[in-house]
Amino acid sequence: MKIETRAVHAGRKPEGGSRDVVPAIHLSTTFHKADDGSLPGGYLYGRPNNPNRESLERALASLEEGAAALAFSSGSAATLAVFQSLAPGDHVIAAEDAYYGTPILLRTVMANWGLKHTLVNMQDLSAVARAITPATRLIWTETPSNPLLNVTDLRAIVALAKKCGAIVACDNTWATPLFQLPLNLGVDVVMHSVTKYLSGHSDVTLGALVFRENLGKENGGEDKSPLLEKITSIQHEGGAVPSPFECWLTLRGLQTFPYRVRAHSENAHRVAAFLSTQPKIEAVHYPGLRSHPGHKIAAAQMSGFGGMMSIQVKGGQAEAFKLIAGLKLFSHATSLGSTHSLIEHRASVEGAATRSPANLLRLSIGLEHPDDLIDDLAQALKKL
Repeated sequence: MKIETRAVHAGRKPEGGSRDVVPAIHLSTTFHKADDGSLPGGYLYGRPNNPNRESLERALASLEEGAAALAFSSGSAATLAVFQSLAPGDHVIAAEDAYYGTPILLRTVMANWGLKHTLVNMQDLSAVARAITPATRLIWTETPSNPLLNVTDLRAIVALAKKCGAIVACDNTWATPLFQLPLNLGVDVVMHSVTKYLSGHSDVTLGALVFRENLGKENGGEDKSPLLEKITSIQHEGGAVPSPFECWLTLRGLQTFPYRVRAHSENAHRVAAFLSTQPKIEAVHYPGLRSHPGHKIAAAQMSGFGGMMSIQVKGGQAEAFKLIAGLKLFSHATSLGSTHSLIEHRASVEGAATRSPANLLRLSIGLEHPDDLIDDLAQALKKL
């Protein structure tokens, strides 16, 4: 089935005597056992499983064309679970241009764990190859990247990982499964900050991992794959899981996800094209533009270019903040992927360790009419 159909139907089934079309919210944290101690409903306690979470996990696995999915309380919790599945002394290669919280986890939480890491320019495949050590177990990618929208050649990274026996993870939050399917390119696990486009309304905090393989024993047995088994245990025992209501809200949001994200992308392309012609804009980072250095790779592995972009304003940080102040439709707020357009100065959010240029603004293009967004940007640019 096409992704639009799966977004409406995947993970949903009629249940109970009422046969609800819209799934019920199962708020109970505990479930009745039979007299012999068995679980006739299949549920014991809200931390290891819940009907709403299981429905959402089935839906997310279907959208990413994966074998299984696990939902977490946030994208960072999902990322941390992958890192925690590794052993002390193992080595991770990660992108130097990425969501700033990912290297923070590696430098702080996982450094105490004894996990080693190297940050590299993922666009330089020779740099990735040089960073591989005998202890490398994971290559963590993010494409397009946050906030510079660099594009990583996932097929090439997978080929490098196979030579050293490492797994490949991809943060697919910005591309979404509508435009990019990393598992079909050989990636082992996909991470989503579901808070963003998949939920889509800035009212849920939730993360997820989707796995390419489910079965172990060389894909022929009944056991889970070692990676899925480890991370399932971390999810169940660690308890960083979303609430039933958040899962229910996300499952509702998924029904319109393909149409929302397609509109985000169409609007962003028009806004990026406009901004690329403005003399007060130093650079526009959007892979849908032919001038973008990663455009060719993006076009080969993506079917659309998404709703995110970043721009660099001539004159530095002061002029960047002046542009924000002049806008009327863009909300000056963090996060992304919702119906409303957002703008943010990333360097001031990320602090002293930021890699973001001082004049860079990140834009999440919403579902307003693109003409209105362009008019708003045009009037703000005139004030610079």
